Amino acid sequence: MVGFYSLGSFALAIGDLPVELVRKLPHYEAIPAALIGRLARDHKARGQGIGELLLADAVRRILNASTSLAVFAIVVDAKDERAVGFYESFGFKRFPERKNRLFLLASTAAEAFARATD
Repeated sequence: MVGFYSLGSFALAIGDLPVELVRKLPHYEAIPAALIGRLARDHKARGQGIGELLLADAVRRILNASTSLAVFAIVVDAKDERAVGFYESFGFKRFPERKNRLFLLASTAAEAFARATD
């Protein structure tokens, strides 16, 4: 096995989101999201783009599911600072209070995929 990831549904507490996003949202206690629970690749495959392919596949699957389920954002819990940098390079943003938890708006991901397939 070269790599894997897991996906799940997730609820974001409105208080965990950056204030500039909260202002634009309906006044709910929780916002629906998808969680990439774990994304990993074998150390032997380092530098071969496997992590990027796994992340792209995970995001694509989440976006496909979002046609039937509400998904406001994609959330990841990065293992360490190196992983944080990996996710940030794809547009994920850190949560204000949890430095290893990051999110990417589903709308942003959908726009990026649309541009990539044009």
